[in-house]
Amino acid sequence: MTILIKNGQVVSPQGAIAADVLVDREKIVAVFTPGDTSLGKELASSADTVIDAARKYVIPGGVDAHTHMELPFGGTYASDTFDTGTLAAAWGGTTTIIDFAVQKTGERVQDCLAAWHEKANGNTHIDYAFHQILGGVDDDSLKAMDELVNEGITSFKLFMAYPGVYYSDDGQILRAMQAASNNGSMIMMHAENGIAIDVLVAQALAEGKTDPKYHSLTRPWETEAEATNRAIMLSRITGAPLYIVHMSAKQAVQVLQSAKNEGLNVFGETCPQYLYLSLEEQLSQPGFEGAKWVCSTPLRSKEEGHQEELWKYLRTNDLSIVSTDHCPFCFKEQKELGLGNFAAIPNGIGSVEHRLDLLYQGVVNGHISLARWVEICSTTPARMFGLYPQKGVIAPGSDADIVIYDPAGRTEIGFHKTHHMNMDHSAWEGFNIDGHVDTVISRGKVVVDNNTYLGHKGHGKFLKRGLSQYLI
Repeated sequence: MTILIKNGQVVSPQGAIAADVLVDREKIVAVFTPGDTSLGKELASSADTVIDAARKYVIPGGVDAHTHMELPFGGTYASDTFDTGTLAAAWGGTTTIIDFAVQKTGERVQDCLAAWHEKANGNTHIDYAFHQILGGVDDDSLKAMDELVNEGITSFKLFMAYPGVYYSDDGQILRAMQAASNNGSMIMMHAENGIAIDVLVAQALAEGKTDPKYHSLTRPWETEAEATNRAIMLSRITGAPLYIVHMSAKQAVQVLQSAKNEGLNVFGETCPQYLYLSLEEQLSQPGFEGAKWVCSTPLRSKEEGHQEELWKYLRTNDLSIVSTDHCPFCFKEQKELGLGNFAAIPNGIGSVEHRLDLLYQGVVNGHISLARWVEICSTTPARMFGLYPQKGVIAPGSDADIVIYDPAGRTEIGFHKTHHMNMDHSAWEGFNIDGHVDTVISRGKVVVDNNTYLGHKGHGKFLKRGLSQYLI
């Protein structure tokens, strides 16, 4: 089947051009501009399906490089399965996710990866890949890193937080970074000083401070900035590339910026929640309502200006990517595990359905350019994690992952409106977007069109990733 997308504005990190796009089965075969007399235009005359994208943007499908489907956490599991989570992603214009296989101390890395393959295989609506969490760094897991790189798992996540669960000490981190430096993989880091945080949490609870807002107040920006600096120093020693996940504190990004200015191979990611949501407006809501927005790193103070600074760092490329850290929990029965104890609230927010829209609102509001929108949501994640040019670009030979986005459309986000995630609430209730995902194409198949879902579970394929294109 061939599809011709005509009259649209094709957007890339270089800007927007008027161009038509021809898809043949799963691949893009031609991109041509008005007046072009190429073979592609000649072939387009006999396309099976024609989509008119006049006055709309034609962009590469979103690549969400940080999701947690079915993640075990806090005595429960993330509420989205690979079925429900990737369905919601498709609705929002994301056509590729990179999820995290999880290993804990005492478990065999290869067995844990196999378990995640079993969860995802045949259950996804869009394409997917994996990072590997190393929760127990020892001789066996270090050897496994080399094996996994050969299997297309080319990034490994470590935690400086959550002692007793995923935490790695500095020596373990150093050894993992040495292994990554040798095999070319990327180290991803949850950078918070978990040892200090545990003390602050225990002290707050002893003082009767149990409300959700104390989740943020016991994880102050200093714990993020200190851990970020420590991770960068270990990266400097080993020469391993480093990617700091879900950065929320402006001071932590300042540390990263300084390292980047020195030429170190370090990168930063933020998430929509840190650009829009805050300690004052969401996490401090009366009663237990703030639990809906408990995530780690935590929401920061709007009064301290973190949100505006993060937008600035996106413009300057000190923050390279916006992912979601999608880790949803229902309010009833899951978030409520922390009633009377903020430390027992499962950490996570559901956003995989809304990332493209929320970041497009950043274009409308003047925070980022149209080209930067595509760069941070599609192209850079694909390049950073070894999927480019198969993903992240509209070009001949690339997978036909395409979103047709209407800037004149309107998207009202809410649990009873645009919500397809497996949650009983929306962290984005009442957010209205000046734009709309009209059509989503995944590997040449139209999966969303005219507010109708046309895809199916099992369409998604596992992606073996290469090495990052940002390695030096």
